[in-house]
Amino acid sequence: MDGRDKPGHDGLEREEQHAPSSATPRLRVNPLFRRRTIFAAMVLLLSACSAPQPLLYRPPPPPPDPHTQMVALETRVYELIQAERVKADPAAKPLALDSELVGVARKRAADMAAKNYMNHAAPDGTTSTTLIMDEDPDFQGMLGENIAAQYYRPQLGVDVDAFARRFVDIWMQSPDHRKNITLSIYNRSGIGAAVSGDTVYIVQLFATDLGLPPPPKATPPEATAPKPVSDQIPAPAARPAH
Repeated sequence: MDGRDKPGHDGLEREEQHAPSSATPRLRVNPLFRRRTIFAAMVLLLSACSAPQPLLYRPPPPPPDPHTQMVALETRVYELIQAERVKADPAAKPLALDSELVGVARKRAADMAAKNYMNHAAPDGTTSTTLIMDEDPDFQGMLGENIAAQYYRPQLGVDVDAFARRFVDIWMQSPDHRKNITLSIYNRSGIGAAVSGDTVYIVQLFATDLGLPPPPKATPPEATAPKPVSDQIPAPAARPAH
């Protein structure tokens, strides 16, 4: 190898030629250096692709509107109450959902939510019994009522299963409420739930007709025919002839 073919330290081969002093020397790239450069670039590209990308923070979605969860809460409470009845007395009658009782329970829960109170009687004295008698004057038998309220944080929403279990636990720890739940002769029920502000209200009604026959229908009194009334003035009696 002569002096023209010796590679330089920078990986470039310089070809020396006799040329005028004003000419620029022509550089020739060493193929080995070129391959090393391409390989290094590929390694850097692969390293960049495999490097962990920064995670972007995405806030969690807002919880569902609690108003849209009340029917699901009613259903879950009903299921848990049925289970507690069977646990307390396997011979207990199953509770059939009664549309009339459901309507009254929802009215009571909505009234408590709207007026921010929790009581078996509304501020105006209305009760579940008076509401039922207004809608069904023939109602008879026994009626029981359980009510409860529970706070929640709007930013967390309402966990239907957790709230239902807490409501049932509250009632089962109270002797009077537990009696309504486990009384085996009840065979109908209605549940209503409502929410206002940061509070969820719930009402459950229990009923039985005690096996009594339907009350007899009241018969209207017989209508008597009115006496005819004449609107004519009676004619004067004739005077006797003299």
